[in-house]
This record gives sequence, structure tokens and C-alpha cells, in this order.
Amino acid sequence: MLRIVLPKGSLEHATLALFEAADLAVSRASDVDYRASISDPRVSEVRILRPQEIPVYVAEGLFDLGITGRDWIEERAADVVTLGELAYSKASVNPVRVVLAVAGDSPWHSLADLASAAGGAGRRLRVSTEYPQITARALAAHGIDADVSLSYGATEAKVPDVADCVVEITETGRALRAAGLRVLETLLVSRTELIANPLAAQDPAKRRAMGQLHTLLAGALEAREKVLVKLNVPAEKLDAVLDVLPSMRAPTVSELSGGGGFALEAVVAKSDINTLIPALKDEGATDILELALSKIVH
Repeated sequence: MLRIVLPKGSLEHATLALFEAADLAVSRASDVDYRASISDPRVSEVRILRPQEIPVYVAEGLFDLGITGRDWIEERAADVVTLGELAYSKASVNPVRVVLAVAGDSPWHSLADLASAAGGAGRRLRVSTEYPQITARALAAHGIDADVSLSYGATEAKVPDVADCVVEITETGRALRAAGLRVLETLLVSRTELIANPLAAQDPAKRRAMGQLHTLLAGALEAREKVLVKLNVPAEKLDAVLDVLPSMRAPTVSELSGGGGFALEAVVAKSDINTLIPALKDEGATDILELALSKIVH
């Protein structure tokens, strides 16, 4: 029913892992194959293409559904419907940033400094970037006259010989720092998004299928950050254990057969589990189990 396009490149591995976790495993003949399939009646076709192209192809109706970053939606000014953000990127759950960076020893410390420099340099400011449209709009908004050139890679290596500054994407800032650059301004915070063709999104059957796939993907993402904790507790220790046991809403409490104690279970943040389990034991909990989750659907 749905023609889907997924990102190749930096987001590829993380996207395929997410689809597998959502029980929507992507199959293809080899790691370099652009054609793929998902064994699901809601999916008729899968392609794996560059994320720069995905917003345009979805807007034009070549695909019903796609995954790409907000950076490329803005850069291509694509008319697409955003079904929701998906909290993952290349290496973390954090968003990436489109930033303007200068040499570490540059006298510029703000866009106002850059505007002044551009006005008094006797030539146009040279900016290299893979995001010429985002860059041009941001600089124009600050009255900065610049020669914005399209970069085909290794953008951070072009300061100062080729460019005065660069506009680049970063998740951690490590590559920019390694190149001796300093972030001057964040132009855009970009998250991964599930996007749809506007006409396809108006089709009731397709929109329902899109919503169901979104539910599975979002559920798999949320489950990565949480675990299920199950434990037993004597009746006299129940209140003390409940005081330290967090949960999504409220813990499930069931009386044990024969009385004298209770079985508890709760979904808790995975980041807290290493301090939570000893705390529960200290308060009298026993038989504590930590279980991985596949999906959480609200």
C-alpha cells in the first residue's frame, strides 16, 4: 500500500536498526542495494536513497512516506506533511545542529561581528556549505553580504584558505573541534522526521497505515530508554518500597498467593536502573527482575 523511502548514508544503519526493532525488518540483496522490501501488507515498495533527495521525492509523490532530517526539508523547501519526530540520529538520541563555524582564532564571536566584517572587508564574505539555501536565508536575515558556495564534502577543511567560515551539520561538535573550528551560531536544530506526501496523507486508508507504522517506530524508540522491573515485597515493607519505585503512571501491585506479600511491576527509565535496584533491595524488595522492552505504545 505504501511506497517508502529510507535514508542512505549517516542515518542508514540507525534507521534500519529502528525498523528491525519495530518488527518492520528491511530486507535487501546486499548492503549497497538501493531496492529493498518489508514483509508487511502495508508496505508495497522500499527504496534507500540519499536524505538530501528524500523530501523532494516525497513532495513530488514518487513515494508516500519517507524518513529524513528537518535540515533537508528546510534546505529543499519541500511541501511535505510531517507525521512526527523520531528521536534518533547517527550516534545518539540527540538532534543534530546546522551551525556556522569559524577558525578557532577568529576575532568573530557573533553574527553581528560577521556582518561588520563583511561590510568592511572590501570583498564578499566567503561561506562554504552543503546547505546553501539555509545559509543564504540566515545570513540575509542578519544583513550579511556573502558568497555562498556549495560544498561537496570535507567542508570543515576549507577554512581559512577556501572560505572565511562554513555552515556544517554536527551532532557532537567533535569533527569541527578537530579541524580547529569554533561554532559561532546554531542556524537550525534538526531532528529526524517521518514525512508524507500531502495527497497520500489525505487518503484515509494510506493515512491509517502511515499512523500504524509511526506507532510501531515511536514505540520501539521509547522502549529503548525504559525497562520493566518486577519484584516481590513483604506486606510490612510495601509502603517503603513504593516510595522509591517510580513508574510511568502507577506501579502494578498484586497480592501473592497465600498472602503475606505483594508482587510489583513498573516501567522505569533505563538510566536509573543501576541505582534503583540496590535502593529497592535496601527497602526490603526481593526476587527483583529487570526485563527488556520491545515497544511502548500509549
